[in-house]
Parts: sequence; C-alpha cells; structure tokens
Amino acid sequence: MKKDLIKSMVAFSLLGPMLAGCQEKVDTPVKNTSSESKESTVHSHNHNHIHSHDDEKNQKIYSGLFQEDEVEDRELSDWEGDWQSVYPFLLDGSLDKVLQKKFETNKDKTLQEYKEYYKVGYETDIVRIVINDNTITFYKNGERKTGEYKYHGYEILTYESGNKGVRYLFDLVGEVNGLPKHVQFSDHIIYPTKSEHYHIYFGDEEHDTLLNELENWPTYYPSNLSGNEIAEEMNAH
Repeated sequence: MKKDLIKSMVAFSLLGPMLAGCQEKVDTPVKNTSSESKESTVHSHNHNHIHSHDDEKNQKIYSGLFQEDEVEDRELSDWEGDWQSVYPFLLDGSLDKVLQKKFETNKDKTLQEYKEYYKVGYETDIVRIVINDNTITFYKNGERKTGEYKYHGYEILTYESGNKGVRYLFDLVGEVNGLPKHVQFSDHIIYPTKSEHYHIYFGDEEHDTLLNELENWPTYYPSNLSGNEIAEEMNAH
C-alpha cells in the first residue's frame, strides 16, 4: 500500500532525523491519493533482524530512504511493552538539551520555535500505553481501558523530499466504549523487530483519515526511562 503526501513546504520535510531521529510530519498535505486499503494477513516471523542506527542500511531506512519492496508486515508484539509519553518531559524541561542540540545543528528555527513545534507534535492526554499480546491498554486521567486489536496492514507515506515513512495499521476487535477504533504505529522500522520508541495515531476515523494527521504525533519511550535518559537516547540519534 502506498499513500502519496505532497508537502507544501520543504524546510521541514523528511530530510533526516529530528528529535530522536524522528520527523513524521511537517505540513498538511495538499494532495492525498491512496491505493485501496487491504486487509493484510499477518505472516509468521521471527525477530532475527538487528535494528542498529550504526548500520548504514538501517540508518538509511531509519531516515526514510528505502525501497517499497523492502517493507514487511509486522505483528502488534513488535510494540509490546510498557510505554510512557514524552510530552511531560518536554514540558518540564527534561528535553531542553535535545532542543538545544537541534537548534545548534540546524538554526532554521529559534530555540523557542522548536519547543512550540514539538509541543504540538508531542501533545497527548494518554500518559501511558501498555501493549501485551494482542491487546493495547490506554491510560488517561487516572483510568485505563484495554482492547484487542488486529492487524490491518501498512501504508507507505511518500513525501515531496523523496523520503518515505511507514505506518502499521490496527483495528479494534468489537466495540469498547472509550477506546479508539483504529490505531497506527510509526517507528522508522519497516520489518519485524522490537520497537525502541514510536509515534502513534489513533481515533474512530477511518485509516485514510488518520493518515492525513501530520501535525500531532504523540511519541512513546519505555516507561522505565527517566526524562534525562530519554533525552540521552534522542541525542544519540
């Protein structure tokens, strides 16, 4: 599957890793076309792939430079674990050193502009997500809700810069009040392997609508990491 997203601006297109090597969005697409979504069979697979940012090929993939035939199906277990939103760490200043590094490297925005940019990108009221087997548990306002999700397939996003991104799509099984019907993961990985962090998009809208969300990309790291440790991870990439 492929979805073309033509950007109206180039300055923030996927030219390379941003914070945590991540830059999922830039501008609202002015053109949006897609092949018909398909239900993908989840193929059995193992996790023998090694995701290394030091490996040249994997670094290219991480930066969105890959061939479409390299993309593989993945299972929800790739995102299994206990995850926390990085949004609170942006607000409390824990990620200031990351913003400072970005500013010193690119200088295409002021430090405050970078902080405002990521406030929009990281904003979420889902403070924690726990993924186990085929279930996702969302934590919000001191409450949690759990639902079973099944694999729907993937979409390849192609940007004006030529860089690509992949979102892996999942659907809620049945109906659970308060849970999103559709969920999409993006972690800059295109084959079966355990995720180290990810962006997530979710809602009751159909997948084609969610694929148009390029402004807000809530981002999650393992819950056992401190804000400083997350900042170190981000700066390492």
